[in-house]
Amino acid sequence: MVELGKAKRDDELSQVISQEGLQELSKHHPLVIEGMGGYDTRDPVLVASTIHEQLRKHWKTTPPYKPLILVTQGDPMEERGISAITRIMSDRLGIPRILAYLDPSIASYHAPNADRYKVSSEVLFSALRNRLHSEDSTAVSSITKLVDEYLQIKTAKRLAEGKDKLPDYYRDFALLQEITKVACKKVCSELTVAHTSRVLSEYSVSSFYRVGLDLGLIDSSEIVPFPPDTYIDG
Repeated sequence: MVELGKAKRDDELSQVISQEGLQELSKHHPLVIEGMGGYDTRDPVLVASTIHEQLRKHWKTTPPYKPLILVTQGDPMEERGISAITRIMSDRLGIPRILAYLDPSIASYHAPNADRYKVSSEVLFSALRNRLHSEDSTAVSSITKLVDEYLQIKTAKRLAEGKDKLPDYYRDFALLQEITKVACKKVCSELTVAHTSRVLSEYSVSSFYRVGLDLGLIDSSEIVPFPPDTYIDG
């Protein structure tokens, strides 16, 4: 009974913090960076420098109207990959970060393991999902349906290749990725998404970036690709 009471208080506190986080988010232009995790063998400093230059060019023609904030999605701290890159980008741009993370009922390990470097606010996945639903009553169901369709296609292809199916957690993280981006766009009325490599593995969570695009909820003009003409291209 004591544990249940504590869990309820923790959940209520998380909801309050999330609402404050959403309020803070609305004052900013969200930057979301997508790419490989710690298995990325490239130097994160060189990757971040390339992304920084791409963003500079992008914002020169389509400048943000609000102060920037970098949206992270619970990656644990690692020496390479997306976690290291977002830390460097936060420093390079001189901007705070906001953490979007899965509810404990979905993945209890997610929030405790998340890198909180320069994180000024936090938002639960459920708070983002609910806010998006209140802004667009069909968006969440459309994203969920297409994520499931993509999973079926990817699973069938992997099985045909003699590989194991994708882990069950892929669905949770693909939904977090796509709902976070679309919710950010709805809340802030602007968005920038940057990729850390030119080609994203078709079996990576990042590859689900096509969901928002295919549904017309994210525009291709809001995505800053990694350039192909670089010796550090992934």
